[in-house]
Amino acid sequence: QVQLVESGGGLVQVGGSLRLSCTASETGITVKAMGWYRQAPGKQRELVARITDDLRTSYSNSVRNRFRITKEYMRNTVHLQMNNLRFEDAAVYYCLVQSPIDDYWGQGTQVTVSS
Repeated sequence: QVQLVESGGGLVQVGGSLRLSCTASETGITVKAMGWYRQAPGKQRELVARITDDLRTSYSNSVRNRFRITKEYMRNTVHLQMNNLRFEDAAVYYCLVQSPIDDYWGQGTQVTVSS
């Protein structure tokens, strides 16, 4: 059973920064990609950023040039550096690990942006 451990969420002022991290407990799985999604109240879950096993990255238009996703070499750990946070970035952020067999979701970490 693959478990994802997320950390780094919290309260930040608008314009501030946070760094989210996610580690998959099972090192034996084959990871195709890892990513972060978010879901704000009353809205659908949406892709924020994704990184493949060969380090190709993709971002939603709303976070491009503000957020950066990275993956630790040879580890199933991904980080999301979030800069210049806006009110609309507030949401529960979920880590996703994609393998050839299945997708695995984290439990989510809350990001709150205040004035």
